[in-house]
Amino acid sequence: MTVHSKGPAFVVAACVFLLVVCATILSDSPQTPSPLPADARPKVTKDFTKTTDVVAWTSLFDGKSLDDWKVSEFGGDGEVKVKDDCIILGAGLDLTGIKTDRKLFKQNYEVVLEAKRVDGSDFFCGLTFLVGDDPCSLIVGGWGGGVIGLSSIDDMDASENDTTTYQNFENDRWYRIRLRVTPEQIQAWIDDKLLVEQDITNRRVSIRPEVELSRPFGFASWQTTAALRDIRIRELPQE
Repeated sequence: MTVHSKGPAFVVAACVFLLVVCATILSDSPQTPSPLPADARPKVTKDFTKTTDVVAWTSLFDGKSLDDWKVSEFGGDGEVKVKDDCIILGAGLDLTGIKTDRKLFKQNYEVVLEAKRVDGSDFFCGLTFLVGDDPCSLIVGGWGGGVIGLSSIDDMDASENDTTTYQNFENDRWYRIRLRVTPEQIQAWIDDKLLVEQDITNRRVSIRPEVELSRPFGFASWQTTAALRDIRIRELPQE
């Protein structure tokens, strides 16, 4: 029997076949994608409106007493008392209110509470707070019952500046109020709806003289019986 050796053409064909097989195997294998360049990656923005953030809230009212609070004594005040886990601001001749001298935040903080107008037709939550060293007030339900805004921005009060907005408020219904203060902006929500968003860069922030006694942090109502509960404050979470 004569054995014939395989020639160069056979060797070349075999090599081509092996290359095709290897390429097919590699194409079926899962590939690890290359990482995106830094400037192409999606940015994650933290939503400070979520109550699930890790920074703890500090309660400012225990539902039982007015410890750490005192009556503002505007003159002609209504009765102030605790009833049914709420602070009641009785209707006065004009203003009725409370304040605290506790050392609280001046910047980068949030306040939440629930408030309702029990009786009357004017503001049931006049929240005075600090923006740095300057006071400001969030008015809810003023000027006849429906005005929301900040008093004051550039010496214009809540009824006449860029923050002025309107909403119908029902008596004896609770509303959830949220305030956020940063060096650049003041924001406020009612029942999770953003109603105030004021840039305060190069703006004058102040209060009306009538609520001077609410400083540095306090609440007032105008000729209206109001109820307040679940008052809390916290520093804004860091990004």
